[in-house]
Amino acid sequence: MSTTASQVGNPGSAGGTRHRASSLPPTRPPRYSGQWTALAFAAPLLAYLAVFYALPLYRNIDLSLHHYTVRAFVRGDAEFVGLDTYRRVLTDGTFWPAVRNTLIFVLGSLAVQYATGLALAVFFRGTFRLSGLLRALFLVPWLLPLIVSASTWAWMLNSDNGIVNALLAALGVDQVNWLTSPTAAIWSVTLANIWLGIPFNLVILYSGLQNIPADLYEAASLDGAGPWRSFWSITFPLLRPVSAITLLLGFVYTLKVVDVIWVMTTGGPANASTTLAVWSYREAFGTGQPDFSPAAAVGTLLILIALVVGLIHLRVQHRLEEA
Repeated sequence: MSTTASQVGNPGSAGGTRHRASSLPPTRPPRYSGQWTALAFAAPLLAYLAVFYALPLYRNIDLSLHHYTVRAFVRGDAEFVGLDTYRRVLTDGTFWPAVRNTLIFVLGSLAVQYATGLALAVFFRGTFRLSGLLRALFLVPWLLPLIVSASTWAWMLNSDNGIVNALLAALGVDQVNWLTSPTAAIWSVTLANIWLGIPFNLVILYSGLQNIPADLYEAASLDGAGPWRSFWSITFPLLRPVSAITLLLGFVYTLKVVDVIWVMTTGGPANASTTLAVWSYREAFGTGQPDFSPAAAVGTLLILIALVVGLIHLRVQHRLEEA
């Protein structure tokens, strides 16, 4: 009888136990498991950035803050000089001519490359026979090794037996010293770089044009807009984000160009075609007595210039998105 009573009373308590057990919160995973998983996926990228970006940047700054000769570079006992190397660079007689040449080379290249690339992209947007073949041919300068392209341009612009002067002579024009004239050298290397950069602008801008709906052009034509009006009202405004990133990438790439100028003129004559990038390369590797500290200081200045332009680009893009 007592057993029965206990069995009668226990169901309530068992039910209460089951009720309390069901009200307990579910088991949660460890607090930081998701963060560790995300970190594991990001680890290869972080390692890549540390090895190929952070470490070279740190090493470049370290070189510019110490007086590194070849002997000090090997022995690792370079003297710390602080910002003295930067003062030497900024007061050097090569600095301002190099800045002027850099502006001519970079801005001249960007302006002509973008304008020509945009015109070609608009031209190839229309469908016609051999369109694909012609686009492929325009990519040839981009696919060739830079050494080959620069050597070809150096031969073409040679004062004595270059094909350009030969054509000028056939037209009765006097010989032009394209690569040895202090006034013509910087424009000659800029011309070669423009030819090399047009395919890049063509590819990026043509891809951007493919994302503009054809309905907009059809509606504009129904409203009586001609090709020129359609370009300025539809193509150019909608292509603005692609244009901005094209110009930014072109600026960063052109700012650090060395090989084209070095093969064609080695920065001469008398620094007439020396840009900041060429000056940095020449200080480090172009003479029989490498001076790594000034080369690193000029390289740091180039990094700062690219960083400032990149920040301006982000700021402008942010304002355009808000607008």
